[in-house]
Amino acid sequence: MSHYELLLSHIGVVLQWQYFAPLLAGTVAGVIGGALPGVTITMTVIMVLPFTFGLDPLQGLAAMIGVYVGGSAGGSITASLIGIPGTPSAVATIFDGFPMTKNGEPGRSVWVGVWSALIGGALGGIVLIEFTGPFASLALEFGPWEFFSLFIFALTMVAGLVGKSVTKGLLSGVIGLVVTIVGPDPIMGVQRFTLGIHELDGGFPFLPVLIGIFAFAQLMPDVETIGTSAQPTVDPNRKLSLRVSHLSVLWDIICRPFMLLWVTFIGLVIGVLPAIGGSAANIMAYDQAKKFSRRPEKFGTGIPEGIVASEAANSANVAGSLMMIMAFGIPGDAVTAVMMGGLTMHGIQPGPLFISQHPKIAYGIYAAYLVALPLMVVVIWFGSRAWIRIIMMPKSMLIPIVLVLCVIGAYALSNSMNGVYVLALFCVIGYAMVKARIPLAPLIIGVVLGDQIESNLIQAVSTDANPWLFLTRPISGGLLLASVASVAFAVWQHWRESKRLAQATEEEVDTDF
Repeated sequence: MSHYELLLSHIGVVLQWQYFAPLLAGTVAGVIGGALPGVTITMTVIMVLPFTFGLDPLQGLAAMIGVYVGGSAGGSITASLIGIPGTPSAVATIFDGFPMTKNGEPGRSVWVGVWSALIGGALGGIVLIEFTGPFASLALEFGPWEFFSLFIFALTMVAGLVGKSVTKGLLSGVIGLVVTIVGPDPIMGVQRFTLGIHELDGGFPFLPVLIGIFAFAQLMPDVETIGTSAQPTVDPNRKLSLRVSHLSVLWDIICRPFMLLWVTFIGLVIGVLPAIGGSAANIMAYDQAKKFSRRPEKFGTGIPEGIVASEAANSANVAGSLMMIMAFGIPGDAVTAVMMGGLTMHGIQPGPLFISQHPKIAYGIYAAYLVALPLMVVVIWFGSRAWIRIIMMPKSMLIPIVLVLCVIGAYALSNSMNGVYVLALFCVIGYAMVKARIPLAPLIIGVVLGDQIESNLIQAVSTDANPWLFLTRPISGGLLLASVASVAFAVWQHWRESKRLAQATEEEVDTDF
C-alpha cells in the first residue's frame, strides 16, 4: 500500500469505536485540564496514563494524543476569557485574547484561537507525516554548540517583548535566568544559592513560577477594583455569547497567509528540538508576528494576529514534539515523555526504526492526531455554554476559585507544600513587577531556557574547550549571527516606534497652537 493509502486505512481504524472512544475521552479531559489554571496538559496526561494500562498501545496513545491536542487548545480558552493561561503554552494568547474579550468580543477571542489551533495543527500534521525523516536528519546534526546557540537565539527574542523600556525588558529576562540557577546545577547536581533552605534543594519548579507570575499579577488589579457589590469579569449589561460568524473568524486567520505559515514553522521547529516546548514556541511566534506586522503598536490591544500567531504555533508544536519522539525516541517535552513511558511499558521503543518496525502504531499516531484536531473543535463547540458561565461569574466568586485551583495545581505537581511556597513567592514578585511596569513575558522565556543554555554550554566546553567552535560550526555560527540580527532589529524597531510617537506628539502640539 502507498503512503496515503496506509494513512487513510488507519484513519478508518481510529474511527472505530474501540479507538475513537479513548480518543474522545482524552480530548474532553485535555480541554478541561487545559482550561483549568494550574492543572496543565502534563498533569492531565499523567492522570490519564493509569487508565491506559489495560488498553492496547494504539488505544492508549489515542487517549494521550487526545489529551495533548485538546489541552493545547483548551489552555487558550481560559487565557482569552479570564486572562490566565490554562497551560504554560497559552501565555502569549493572553496578550491579545483577553483584551479582545474585555473589548466585548469573547466569542471572537475564543474562536480565533480554536480555529488557529486547528489550521496550525493541520499544517503541522502534514509536516509530521511527510518530513519526519528529513527533520530527523537535521536534528542529528545538532550538538551542544548548536543547542546553546539556538537557545541564545530564542533568548534574544526577549528584545521584541520589552514593551516601552528595553532596560526593564532585559531586567525581566535576567530575573528569569537567575531563577534557574537556584538549586542543583544541570550537570553535576551541585547545590547552588539555596541559602541553606532545604525546600530550595530542587530549585524553583516551572509550573508554580508560571502560575504565580501570571495568575496573581492578572488577578490583583481586579481584586483592587472589587467593591461592595459582586462584579462579573465583564459588563453584566452586555449580552454575552461565544456565537460568531465563523467565516469572519476564518478570514481573520487566513488573510495573512505568510504570517500563518511562518508561525506554524516556528512551532514545528521548537517542537522538534527537545526540551523547549510550547511555552517558548507561542511567545517566539507572537514576537515574530509583532515584528513583521504593519501595525506592531496594536499588539496587546486585542487584535487577531496575536492570537493566531500564539495558537497556530502552539498547535504545530504538538506535531513537532510527536515527530521528535517518533524519529529519535527523545521526548520533546513532558507530555511526550509520558507517552514514551506508555510505549515502553508495552515493550515498544520509539526511535529511528519505529516506523518500519511498528507501522500500525506509527500510522495510528498520524491518524489519531489528524482526527483529534476536528474533534477538539467539536468538544469546545458543545462546551460553549460552560465557558460563558465562567466569564459571567462575579469576580468575588471567580477569583477565589481560580486561586484555589492554582494552589491545588502547584501542590499536585510534587504532592508537597514546596510548590505552594514557590507559588506564593512568585505571586509577590509578579505583582511587584506589574506595579513597576516590568514586562512578565521575558521572565518566563528566561526561566524556560536558562537550564538548557547552561547545560549545553557546559557540555560543549567539556567536549572541546575551544570557544571558537561556537562560531566556526556552521549551524551554531548561523544561529549566533541570527541572534545578533534579532537584537539589532528589535533595537531598530524600538527606535522607530519612539520616533513615530515623538512625531505624533509634535503634530499634536502644532495643532494645539
